Amino acid sequence: MKDPLWIFGYGSLVWRPAFVHRSRRPAWVHGFRRRFWQGSTDHRGVPGRPGRVVTLVREPDVRCFGMAYEVAPEDVDGVVEQLDHREKGGYERVDVDLHFDDPAAGSRAALLYLATPGNPNYLGPASLDAIARQVLASAGPSGPNLEYVTRLAEALRELQPGLDAESDEVLALADQLQALAQRERRLS
Repeated sequence: MKDPLWIFGYGSLVWRPAFVHRSRRPAWVHGFRRRFWQGSTDHRGVPGRPGRVVTLVREPDVRCFGMAYEVAPEDVDGVVEQLDHREKGGYERVDVDLHFDDPAAGSRAALLYLATPGNPNYLGPASLDAIARQVLASAGPSGPNLEYVTRLAEALRELQPGLDAESDEVLALADQLQALAQRERRLS
């Protein structure tokens, strides 16, 4: 019999897993930082007008918090097939060590989807303002790019109540988007 599979979500999987799982719990991975460096032409943007979604960038001595999902052995093949399709826009599977806040829980081997510079939708770094303007201008089959950022920021604030925009790019971007929206309302 197969073992259960743990999957680590750090983007939309935090708030919208949309796959069968038998448990979920907050977790973190070491040595990665969340960045809006991946283009989305299949979910939050379209070809020629990509949205921006998160990937992880290797960075020593940091933790990336997210949500861990335990998938029952009998569901593993179907869930991986579903996630391979969902993350087809440039993400590849990577094995990582998953950690929980409860020391008794120890760590687990887990799967996460990572977009790297070698994929055609990789956009790389940009200023926070440039990313915010791209997010505001982008929408795709899964909805507006703004919704993605807003939902992820809400989920991370719930997951880590002490998290702030100084230490997290998602929250900084959400704050920037809110400021741009207020500015636009004043001008109109």
